[in-house]
This record gives sequence, structure tokens and C-alpha cells, in this order.
Amino acid sequence: MSKLTLLESEERARILRERLNTYGHAYYVLDAPMVSDQEYDKLYHELVAIETEYPELIIQESPTQRVGGQILAGFEKVAHDVPMLSLGNAFNKEDLIAFDERIQKLTDKPFNYVCELKIDGLAVSLKYEAGRFVRGATRGDGTIGEEITQNLRTVKAIPLSLREPITFEVRGECYMPKDAFAKLNEDRDEKGQEIFANPRNAAAGSLRQLDSKVTAERHLSVFLYGAANFEALAVNSQSELLNKISELGLRTNPLRLESDAIEEVWAFIEDIQERRHTLPYEIDGVVIKVNDFETQEEIGYTVRAPRWAIAYKFPAEEKETILRDIEWTVGRTGVVTPTAVMDPVFIAGSTVQRASLHNVDLVQEKDVRIGDTVLIHKAGDIIPEIISVNLDKRPETSEPYQIPTHCPDCDSQLAHLEEEVALRCLNPQCPAQMKEGLSHFVSRNAMNISGLGVRVVSQMYEKGLVKNVAGLYTLTKDALLQLDKIKDKSAENILNAIDASRTNSLERLVFGLGIRNVGAKAAKMLAEEFETIDALMAATKEEIVAIEGFGEIIADSVTQFFALPEVAELIQEFRESGVNLSYTGPKKAAVTNTDSIWQGKTVVLTGKLTTYTRQEATAMIERLGGNVTGSVSKKTDWLIAGEDAGSKLTKAQSLDIPVWTEAEMVRHLESSGRDENK
Repeated sequence: MSKLTLLESEERARILRERLNTYGHAYYVLDAPMVSDQEYDKLYHELVAIETEYPELIIQESPTQRVGGQILAGFEKVAHDVPMLSLGNAFNKEDLIAFDERIQKLTDKPFNYVCELKIDGLAVSLKYEAGRFVRGATRGDGTIGEEITQNLRTVKAIPLSLREPITFEVRGECYMPKDAFAKLNEDRDEKGQEIFANPRNAAAGSLRQLDSKVTAERHLSVFLYGAANFEALAVNSQSELLNKISELGLRTNPLRLESDAIEEVWAFIEDIQERRHTLPYEIDGVVIKVNDFETQEEIGYTVRAPRWAIAYKFPAEEKETILRDIEWTVGRTGVVTPTAVMDPVFIAGSTVQRASLHNVDLVQEKDVRIGDTVLIHKAGDIIPEIISVNLDKRPETSEPYQIPTHCPDCDSQLAHLEEEVALRCLNPQCPAQMKEGLSHFVSRNAMNISGLGVRVVSQMYEKGLVKNVAGLYTLTKDALLQLDKIKDKSAENILNAIDASRTNSLERLVFGLGIRNVGAKAAKMLAEEFETIDALMAATKEEIVAIEGFGEIIADSVTQFFALPEVAELIQEFRESGVNLSYTGPKKAAVTNTDSIWQGKTVVLTGKLTTYTRQEATAMIERLGGNVTGSVSKKTDWLIAGEDAGSKLTKAQSLDIPVWTEAEMVRHLESSGRDENK
């Protein structure tokens, strides 16, 4: 517990929020980090600790309130104050020149253009009142969108408060960066899930999640470029608007051009088209706008689009090549993935010879065959992908591709599970899975053992130096010196890194074990909840589901994994090798009133609360010894039902679980709080 008083904590929290918001703006908006990740995390956790001890200090603009967690029944429709219009399109230089000639006929005033990158994401509208973010919505049909405020609050590039107390509506594009898109698809592919076709679809799907925690995990970003009602900004042109909203703390794209010559505009477009593949986000064109607002109004609008703006759309880059082979590789969870091997072709900035076919269903759906001429592109400008087969060029001798029935590495029978789109090798001793599992175990987010790359790990396994991940802790220097390019000094460094990993907190080990559906965040929550590996191994499905944010899929994965006898043997090997098997991270908030009515009770909150926010109520209940979970089960003691309570209330009633109104919750919280302060 903090030694600070409430007043001291309030001041410290204010200082921490200011620092964290400044550092966050520098990192997520300006792409210019001011402090290390470790320093940011240290301050963030200090703020979390203060807000946990004093929930009354939590404010909506706190950086801690971006993590998501509110689960919606659906999205409410919201009318835009000013319609979000679409743009006319240009597809070549002639279209652009024709646009310029139309503008010259529509106004006698001198004018210039502002050119901005056309971000390939989802158009959003953000409403600020007195400088505070109060509502976010999708474009929808331009007149009516969907409210997605809770999801947009998780996007760290969107400030929860502006630098001035201004009321206005700002508009822009929410997108998924290329690296986040690649990582998301990699994770989904590994789990046998459908992958996203491109970053735009991924961003749209992420923003329309009913569980904002999922959105928070997708690492979205945003560029803002317009406003619906900008009278309060005192600006007269698009360039002034971009500068002003940037000064307010909103993220704008610095790659833009201001020019009065259409030839210079075209040169800018050609330059951007050449550089687009090097950008960390996907674009599909350039937007050209008349700069001056008064001139814009004079030029006017059509029914659907402004006459003073146009979007130049880049042509899709697609190439044909010949498919020579399909290779199948095995991941650490046994998912067997097909990869097309093709004649080399230069596309979207690089030479491509291989393209993921993702899963067996896709191979069969596209009817891809060896020798086919295939049309490819780069999904999200990153991932080479086969779009279609040119049937007119298919060889007469072509035969349907035979999907493998046995693992390419261990020859075990492959399974095509009903709930998955992937083939899977179910042999836990499959060499390919073992090597992938070793690589995962030593990775940065797991046990963080430096010096053990894929090449070294593969050699270790192939030479029989390790038979499983626990074998890393019995390695000797002489054994390591058997490996190619491993000399005396590097062997010592590896052994030191292995030895240092013995003291890692439990969550790293749990993540490193590669339990299906358990990522780094879930591993942390499991370790924090159960504290020791023995308690986690003994945990029931119901106990795991009772953890907020967990469902039956993760619970089944964890209980089934720890029920395997070979896992028990593995944990014993860790124990004998001196590997820490306990959680050493920050503990949950300490219970301050062990005599309260909440002590030891499992509580579920549902519906809309009006007296406290969901986070405030949760923190107060936990401080008084209760455990707030996200799902109703037989172990739930009370359900607290706010306004518009839905399926959780129905389930609680079917299980005869006591249901409290919000007023009853408040009465018991205040009563327990008075008892605590006596």
C-alpha cells in the first residue's frame, strides 16, 4: 500500500498523468520517443497503483483507462452533425488535369491545392467537448454512423483531452500499421483462424469489436485531416486547419504538399507512389483539395461529394507468375501451413518467389495447381498473396492438387478439425513442433534467452543436446561447443543468459510453454491469479473462466495442457533445474477490510451503471475483498444489474444467483467503506 495520503496521491497522480500523456503524445503522435519503454512502464504502473488504492482519483482522461474491457451488446446509431461526404476519383494524369480545369471554371479567385495521403483504413469522427473526447463514430453511410467511443478510447494516438478546451468534431482515418497487421495475421494463422485480407479490413474489424479489450490489443493508429465545425479553431484554410489540430495534440500526417501548380501536384503523386511501399502504413492514393475554405464554399458540392476535392487512386499492382510447388511447414502448435513457390516476380518494391496460401481450405477454394499461371499481389503492401488462377493458361495435363494426409516432418496422420480452417499435426513429439517450441520458449516475450536463434536451437535439437525446453537448463559448455560457429565466449554468454532466465517471474514461463490460445497477456493474468505453477496446474476450468476477460476456449486449453502427464514431467524437470515457478510481479491490490460483506465473494457487473463507472465499482469491490469476474457461473455469489442488463442477468436468474440492483450495490459499498474508515 502507498505511504502517500489521499491529497498527496491526488497530486502525484496529476503529475504522472501529465508526464505519461506528454510521453504518449511524443511516441504515438509525433513518432519521437522521449523516454525508454522501461521508464514509461515504471511511471504507468505507479499511476495504476495509486488509482487502485484510491479509485476515487480515477478520471476518464487517465492513460490507464485506455485498456478496454467494456463489452457491448451492439453499436448504437449516431447522426453526424455535418454529413461525412465521399470524394470523386481520378485514375490518371488526364483525370487530374480535367479536375484542375473544372476548378478554374468554378472560381475567378486565385487558389492553391493541399495534397494529403489517402490512408487505407476506416473513416472516423471524433467529438470533443471543452477539450475532452466524448464520442467517436464510424462514417457509416455518411449521414448515420455507429458509435464506437469505447473502442476508439483504446487507440493511443487519439488524445483523451486536447491542449485547449475547444468543442468541435474532428475527422480522419483509423488504420492498422503494417507491422501490427503482419503480427495479427501471423498469430491468427498460428491458431488456425481466418486471416484478414488487408490492413483496412483488419482495422474495420477491430473497431467493430463488441469487446474493447480486443480492439486495444490490435495496436491501431489514426491520422486526422478534417473538421465538421471548426469555427472555434479560427482557421481559414485546410493547411491552417491541419496545423491547428496538430497544435491541439491531434495526429496529422506530415507528408503533404501545398501548391498552385497541377504539374507539381502530379510530381508529388508520382513521388508518393514510388515511396508508398516504404511507408509503415498502407495508402491507396492522394487526396487533392482546394486550400482556402471560402473558395471551397464558392465552388460547392454535388449531392454526394465536394466539387473542390478529388482522390487520385493508385492502380492496383498485380503480376502473373507460374506456381512451381507447394511446400507445407509445421508450426509450434502443429498447424501445417502451405506456401506457394513461384517463378520470381518483382512487385510492390521487392522480388517475390514465395506466397502464403494460409490453409487447406484456401488451396481447395482457389483450386490452385502445380504449373498454374497465378495472379499475385501484396496484401497490405506486405504479404505476397495469390489472388486467382488464370484458367485460360492452365496446362491441359493439369490435375487437382492432392492435399497431404501426413505431417511433412514426422509423417503422423494430419487432422482437419471441424472448428478450424487449418490442417494440424497432433503428434506432440513432432520434431518441427519441438524446434518451433524451443524458439518460442527462448524468445524475448517468453524466457528472453539471448544468443539462441533459430539456427542454434535447430542444431541443439537435431544433435540431441535437448529433447524439450527444460533440457536447456542442463546444457554444458562442452555441449554448446559442438554447435557450428559457437566458440568459447559465445557458449559462455548463452549459459549466462540461460542461468539468468531461471529467476524470471512465472508469467514468462507460462507464455514460453506455448499453451494454445494463451498469449503473453493471458499468461500474466494467470500467473498473477494463481501465483504458483502448482496452483495453476490444479486450477479448474470454472476457476479460470472466473478471471475477468477469460472464456471457455482459454480455460479448456489451459486445463487440457496441464492434464497431460508429459507436462507434469516437464514441470518437475524445471523444478529440479532451479527454475523459478512462482509469480514475482506486482501483487493484486491488498484487501483493506477483511470483515466486509464483500470479502471472498465472486461478483459480476452487468448493464449500465450510473453512480460509479464500471472500473470504479470494480476497484472498490476488490479493495473490500471481493472478486469481480466477467462471466456468470455457479460460483458467482452476486450479480449486480444496472440499466439494460442482458444475457448475464438471464443466466444468473436461471442459476438462482442473487441479483442486486445498482442502488443495493452502492448502499453496501458505502456501508463497507464507512466500516473501513472507523
